[in-house]
Amino acid sequence: MKPSKQSQPPGETPEPDFEQELEEVERSLVSLKERYDQVQRDRQQQAQWQQRRDQLKHNKSQTPQIKADLRQIQQQLEMLEQNLESQLFSWRSLKKPFWQVVRFGGMGVIIGWILKSYAG
Repeated sequence: MKPSKQSQPPGETPEPDFEQELEEVERSLVSLKERYDQVQRDRQQQAQWQQRRDQLKHNKSQTPQIKADLRQIQQQLEMLEQNLESQLFSWRSLKKPFWQVVRFGGMGVIIGWILKSYAG
């Protein structure tokens, strides 16, 4: 939490920065809950499609209709797999680690230059 730049009299509202950060956290939580629900639905649907695919594969008579159904089920499973893999991370979640790498990597380069200048 950021320290207050001005002292606020008791009873006044908190800093706008805190309110904005709190709203962002709430939006992120809602987004995370929605994604979790979507993943649960997709996993359940994936299990159903896999069960149906297994039933059709074990059918002794492989008619053209069954083969067409198997192709369609395979396409559905591939689409569900892509949905489950997507959004496992977001660029927003990579923003903080990215800037930490830039900051500390930059500091490492600067320290290296300083040490090289003293040693050389």
